[in-house]
Amino acid sequence: MISIKFGDEKLCREARLALRDAIELLGGKWKICILQHLEFGTKRFKDLQEKVVGISPKVLAKELLELEQNLLITRTVNNTRPVTVSYSLTPHAYEAQAVYNALLKFGTQQRARVKAQLSHKSSSAERNV
Repeated sequence: MISIKFGDEKLCREARLALRDAIELLGGKWKICILQHLEFGTKRFKDLQEKVVGISPKVLAKELLELEQNLLITRTVNNTRPVTVSYSLTPHAYEAQAVYNALLKFGTQQRARVKAQLSHKSSSAERNV
């Protein structure tokens, strides 16, 4: 675990850059969804396109390339006719699971807090009428 003293500007800058990289890598609409589908094993491009509902082939190809370049997945060209390509998680991708599980926990708790706050405001407004 990285511990940063707020008085150390260089360490804060490095931490911000690392955090920004992680958010950029896992951010967006599709990357975590793709990684979650690959947790269940190697998938072909067509399989991923069917599983990740709403993603276009062009966007899927772009997202897969970024995940491969960032060492989270491996791309294997299979010696078949026609040629097929399959994707699987690397050990680094399993490290990312802790990140998106933490995001899931935070997101679930945050939704509940916001929902409770909205419900409280709504019931207060009704009483004031």
